[in-house]
Amino acid sequence: MKTVRDIMEQNVSFCKADDSLRDAAELMKQRNVGAIPVCGDNKELLGMVTDRDLVIRGYADNKDGSAKVQEVMSDHLYHVSPDISLQEASQTMAEHQIRRLPVVTNGQLTGIISLGDLSLDEMSDEAAGQALEDISEQTELQ
Repeated sequence: MKTVRDIMEQNVSFCKADDSLRDAAELMKQRNVGAIPVCGDNKELLGMVTDRDLVIRGYADNKDGSAKVQEVMSDHLYHVSPDISLQEASQTMAEHQIRRLPVVTNGQLTGIISLGDLSLDEMSDEAAGQALEDISEQTELQ
């Protein structure tokens, strides 16, 4: 059985809580991603900032580009161990309506897994499809 470790992205860029919104946006642009983990000095996971956070909690609330990431990041996070199965990861994503799941080992960020990663893996494509369906259904109900 494949685990998260087998398909997770290990080369994960992150920002720090005191980085600016502009820094986070530039990093997202450089990496062509819509979410960036926020970590402390020892890569401990503190939160996640998304392009949506930048817009809704940042710019729409009249924060400028020099505002700190900690002002807009989500700090209520779900994360997984690299040793859980892909099925468990997709269930966690579906249950909590998340498309990107940080991977943490001994308190430190070691990777990230997305619905896209799951869908590219033959063994987990069905699980990814079910997770996306569950996320979409729950979003429509709100």
